[in-house]
Amino acid sequence: MSDLRDRLLAIFAEHRAALTRFLTRRLGSATLAEDLTQETWVRVATASTVGTTAADNPRSYLFRIAANLAIDHQRHAHRGVEIEAPAPVLDAVADPAPSPEIVALHRSEMARLLRAVDQLPPRCRQVFLLTKVHELSYAEVAVRLGISRNTVMVHMVNALAALDAHLAPSDDA
Repeated sequence: MSDLRDRLLAIFAEHRAALTRFLTRRLGSATLAEDLTQETWVRVATASTVGTTAADNPRSYLFRIAANLAIDHQRHAHRGVEIEAPAPVLDAVADPAPSPEIVALHRSEMARLLRAVDQLPPRCRQVFLLTKVHELSYAEVAVRLGISRNTVMVHMVNALAALDAHLAPSDDA
C-alpha cells in the first residue's frame, strides 16, 4: 500500500503541471486550478485505501480525482454553499460595514446639510427639494409651482451657491 502511494505521489509530481492545465481549462481560473491540484495531492497522500484503478493506471486515477474535485467545486459554487473557515481567517476579513467613526462623520455631515437647506429662502428651498429629493425635472417643478422654467433655474443656482457657501470648509479648520 505504501509503495503504491509513493508511486502515486511520484506520478503526481511528474504530472502536476498537466493536472493544473487540465483544471485551468475546466474551471477557467488558474488560481482555483492550483488550489484543486494541491487538494488532489492531499487526497492521494491521505487516502486510507487506494483502488485497483490507481494501481492499473495511476495517471488516470490522479486526473479522475482532480476532475471529481472540479465537479464538486462547481456544484458548490452554483449552490452558493458556504464553507466554514477557521477563526484566524475570519478575523483577517475586513468588515464591509463602515466604522463607527465614519458613521458619525456622515451623520454630522448630513446634519450640516439639513441645517443649510433649512436656511434657504422658502421658494428656493422648495425648488431645491423638488429637484434634488423628489427628482423632478425643472419643467415639472415649474408646472407644479406655477413659475417659469427659467425662474426654477435661477432658484436652483441660488440654492446651490448658498449651500456651497454654507458647507465650504472654513479656513481655520
